[in-house]
Amino acid sequence: MPKRKDLKSILIIGSGPIVIGQACEFDYSGSQSLRSLREDGIETILINSNPATIMTDPSMADHIYLLPLTTKSIIQILKEHPQIDAVLPTMGGQTALNLCIEADDKGIWKDFDVKLIGVDIDAINITEDREQFRELMLKIDVPMAPQATATSFLKGKEIAQEFGFPLVIRSSYTLGGAGASIVYDPKDFDELLSRGLEASPIHEVMIDKAMMGWKEYELELLRDKNDNVVIICSIENMDPMGIHTGDSITVAPAMTLSDKTYQRMRDMAIKMMRSIGDFEGGCNVQFAVSPDEKEDIIAIEINPRVSRSSALASKATGYPIAKVATKLAIGYSLDELENGITKSTSALFEPTLDYVIVKIPRWNFDKFEGSDRTLGLQMKAVGEVMGIGRSFQEALHKATQSLEIKRNGLGADGKGYTDYNQIIEKLTNASWDRVFAIYDAIAIGIPLTQIYDITKIDMWYLKQYEELFQLQKEISTYTIDTIQRDLLLEAKQKGYGDRQIAHMLSCLESEVYTKREELKVQRVFKLVDTCAAEFKAKTPYYYSTFENEIETADGDIIIANESIVTDKKKIIVLGSGPNRIGQGIEFDYCCVHGVLAAAECGYETIMINCNPETVSTDFDTADKLYFEPVFWEHIYDIIRHEKPEGVIVQLGGQTALKLAEKLTKYGIKIIGTSFEALDIAEDRGRFSAMLKDNKIPYPEFGIAETADEALKLADELDFPILVRPSYVLGGQGMKIVINKEELVEHVVDLLGRMPGNKLLLDHYLDGAIEAEADAICDADGNVYIIGIMEHIEPCGIHSGDSNATLPAFNLGEFVMQQIKDHTHTIARELKTVGLINVQFAIKDDIVYIIEANPRASRTVPFIAKAYKEPYVNYATKVMLGHNKVTDFTFNPQLDGYAIKQPVFSFNKFPNVNKKLGPEMKSTGESILFIDSLKDDEFYDLYARRKMYLNK
Repeated sequence: MPKRKDLKSILIIGSGPIVIGQACEFDYSGSQSLRSLREDGIETILINSNPATIMTDPSMADHIYLLPLTTKSIIQILKEHPQIDAVLPTMGGQTALNLCIEADDKGIWKDFDVKLIGVDIDAINITEDREQFRELMLKIDVPMAPQATATSFLKGKEIAQEFGFPLVIRSSYTLGGAGASIVYDPKDFDELLSRGLEASPIHEVMIDKAMMGWKEYELELLRDKNDNVVIICSIENMDPMGIHTGDSITVAPAMTLSDKTYQRMRDMAIKMMRSIGDFEGGCNVQFAVSPDEKEDIIAIEINPRVSRSSALASKATGYPIAKVATKLAIGYSLDELENGITKSTSALFEPTLDYVIVKIPRWNFDKFEGSDRTLGLQMKAVGEVMGIGRSFQEALHKATQSLEIKRNGLGADGKGYTDYNQIIEKLTNASWDRVFAIYDAIAIGIPLTQIYDITKIDMWYLKQYEELFQLQKEISTYTIDTIQRDLLLEAKQKGYGDRQIAHMLSCLESEVYTKREELKVQRVFKLVDTCAAEFKAKTPYYYSTFENEIETADGDIIIANESIVTDKKKIIVLGSGPNRIGQGIEFDYCCVHGVLAAAECGYETIMINCNPETVSTDFDTADKLYFEPVFWEHIYDIIRHEKPEGVIVQLGGQTALKLAEKLTKYGIKIIGTSFEALDIAEDRGRFSAMLKDNKIPYPEFGIAETADEALKLADELDFPILVRPSYVLGGQGMKIVINKEELVEHVVDLLGRMPGNKLLLDHYLDGAIEAEADAICDADGNVYIIGIMEHIEPCGIHSGDSNATLPAFNLGEFVMQQIKDHTHTIARELKTVGLINVQFAIKDDIVYIIEANPRASRTVPFIAKAYKEPYVNYATKVMLGHNKVTDFTFNPQLDGYAIKQPVFSFNKFPNVNKKLGPEMKSTGESILFIDSLKDDEFYDLYARRKMYLNK
């Protein structure tokens, strides 16, 4: 039983739509927290406006309110549930903390007699108000950088005069470094100071003397009511101070810190946590350390909540921070809780790792035309990946292979930079691909001392890079026939992919694979074991590595493989990799439901994914988790090891779908829709031929591979023309052009960026209404449409950026019938087994097909939440052949309408082009329920449609 008898009903505040700086790591922590409370028999009430997440799934809490995160919504919930005893605001990022403070200021918690658990208001205020925090640190003798607070423009000018440049400006009460900047040049100061003051809700900034080149560290802490404190994880930023931690490459455990300094930092963190308030829960503390022998430590900030890094720390250590923080908030102490890894020791332990973790952020600058791509204090990444290896080098390579940016790892793929000036520029102005540019710099002979002077990245990391390059040089002197086993093993232990080794040896990837088999250089799987094997771990959470053979006392030759294969029937679900625009958390939602449904059908479930922010990579979601790149070589080895019945690819977005062809080629069964059908949908020529045979209208189109062909086509198609490359996600590279100059410019640009790609040119139906349908189809051709949405914005705005209304609101019976007929026909013709999404343009009462995707789409979670139906569960059972569509009793429930509203993160890119078009730009979404079309909010949205039509 919980140690506090007075807590029977708890309100949890979620983090709302995904924006840059606050992504699905809070969905992960919130989901874990809800499960933790329910284990203790506590009633849970959740408020969160994000329909794409697992957290807002009906199965997660007793009462779920998909409402805007405002105090008005909080009052509504508290009136409906007078039994609520307490609120837990530490699981929903900055959004939840800010809302909690606002409710406290308005006296709402007091009025309804609701207690605050997991944190106290004073702790939030002290840590958010930079002036108060500074005074407290001085009082407890924790050093900080010289800094002062400004609440006006004039005060800011005075401070700058006193400190001199470079300076750092940080806004109070903001998220993801919003409003923060480094000022090197006095002439930029006025503009950046104004921006910082405007970004802060209390119009306050802290101005610091910049500690450029200092090393940056984070510690994740937990404290219980008895004042026991454990440090779960130390994280070192490979990038020095000056780059937001969310945009930094981070490594766990810390690599370049002396033990003496680590102990000082530990003591300081515990002292800081104890000083800010008397509360039980999680905390994240950030420090800077001077890069000299003295290793001076200064405190940067402390966050009294579960943070972005605590999701990473949980995945890095296997220690479920959010779950334990929740238990502490309801009164347990650490020594009463079991260690989730060993199941035999208590949670009062500090993990020790016998592996290395590397996190690399994933950026999406191509979606923000005109954006400043230099990394700084304001976070710009949209997602992240994590690699686990036995060494830093292996983990670094696995992380770079997970990014899905058409690189095979560091170097050795023919895509590196070779121009001296370009490399120096990339190193000087920290860029999204600096992690690759360091390797290229070493490859063209730039000395390490020069790289260090420019980047201030610790020499230890640069030497690790140098070793990798030396190994590449050595391997390149061999051929596939002459390379020795020990050299091949070393390359694999350092994380080089078969494709990279093939590049070095000038042969095919498959030849390297065959050679490895021959020489017995094979992947083995290790448990993520936070006790460094001191206690037996029981969690089925694995990573791969390469080891030498061991000879036992009996003379047997073995390689220690800790992943034991059972004789149960197995299904592998391929995850969606890092979040990015066009492929967000909604696919993680689908993967989790796929795993749960397969388990209900009696299969052992296996998840492969590399995204540390998500619920799919929680160690108890699937029966087995392989935290590995969704990269062919890794997947193939897991499949050969586990021998599953088949692989589900249609739930993990484009990432998983892209592997369908290779899986089919290697004779691995795809569960659900076949590769052949998936390919027809992607191949515009074959798809249109199919539509033609079935007398289904589609916009006139043609395919071009050169600018000349595009010009010829333009004469037949008539402008405006929609130009798009094939096989891309989220409308990447799509543009509407209205004349020949624009057409040539865009075609040349696309072919430069994606050589050899086929371009599709469609006649664009100007002013048409856009609609889409999602459906489930089984092997017998039974089709059930789960939802038809009408977009408020006209055709031409990417569906992910449109306000989608469910059900459709003004299409008329004749048009609706065409949509239903076309959806049924296309689903059957493509031999869909599972989910399909079809998009339509409606003009003059004729329904044209824009495209069809025989996979889970971005809108499936939204429809499931709006209609309160577990559609992904049903679809997975259909894919597995366990059920037919006709076995389910569908009972959608929705009074009025639900609108899926896109949310943008343009505020992170002040100078960017914010115009919406066929390329997706939104980072998240919220759901809005309205009773009728007379609702003011609907009226405002509909008025915007006219704005687009007048452009």
